[in-house]
Amino acid sequence: MKAISYSRYGGADVMEYGERPDPKVGPDTVLVKVRAAAVNPVDWKAREGYLQSGLEAVFPVIPGWDVSGVVVQPGVAVDEFTVGDEVIGYVREDFLSRGTFAEYVAAPVRTLARKPMGLSFEEAAGLPLAGLTAYQVLHRTLKVRSGETVLVHAAAGGVGSLAVQLARHAGCRVIGTASAHNHDHVRSLGAEPVEYGDGLADRLRALAPDGFDAAFDTVGGEALRASADTLAQGGRLASIADGEVFSYGGRYAFVRPDATDLAHLAELAEQGIVTVHVDQVFPLDRAADAYRLNERGRTRGKIVVTVAWDN
Repeated sequence: MKAISYSRYGGADVMEYGERPDPKVGPDTVLVKVRAAAVNPVDWKAREGYLQSGLEAVFPVIPGWDVSGVVVQPGVAVDEFTVGDEVIGYVREDFLSRGTFAEYVAAPVRTLARKPMGLSFEEAAGLPLAGLTAYQVLHRTLKVRSGETVLVHAAAGGVGSLAVQLARHAGCRVIGTASAHNHDHVRSLGAEPVEYGDGLADRLRALAPDGFDAAFDTVGGEALRASADTLAQGGRLASIADGEVFSYGGRYAFVRPDATDLAHLAELAEQGIVTVHVDQVFPLDRAADAYRLNERGRTRGKIVVTVAWDN
């Protein structure tokens, strides 16, 4: 099969497009013919070796954890899916090797759910990792409740945009940081936008003088410090970007594959409660360019790579 892979840690230039062996289908896995795979910041951080203390790389590594596609072969112990089912998945194992930037991926059944009807394969590919991150942080880590005021950083980004929508669905007032050119987009998602930069904490206090009941940091650094400085008494803080969150009494979160959570997100997408904005689409052989764009950190929504598919 054709795939993107890398044989050593490094920048986007270490990624190569070429032939890799077809994946084997284990008893509890499903062979998925990939239609689209989304780029996430964690993908290039893993490629550069930042996660090697917790995730072993078995080279060559095919990157990517997000996928949408079609089942072509279920494992012998799988009865949840049949040939022809359209699925989405957050296909993360406990090591780096068998990712989704390929024509096929053997996905553990625990990582999959049915693709939301009404979403394109490109949109659907952007839902699993970002959606699960947003959902699990809001409802498992921060435990947001209706009527609370919630701060979401990078509210126009992949995780942030979904967090805004999910927090609004939970009945929260949401304030979201974003660049000025993304403010209208953030408003359309249901949040009140506020610009990054010097004086952020003061602008946040002006919008929420009583402080935030919960703050969701996706950026780290100054955004994390401003979050801690503007929490209400008893407010909760979580970060997916900066371990310094512990020094502020907050929690660090890393998303887990969860088929039940993913199926719930798919239902919300089918109901139009959450949407996925696709910023740009690249073919598989240009995946390195997709990663370079993601690394700039200015994406609205998701960057997606598509795989050519002959019907």
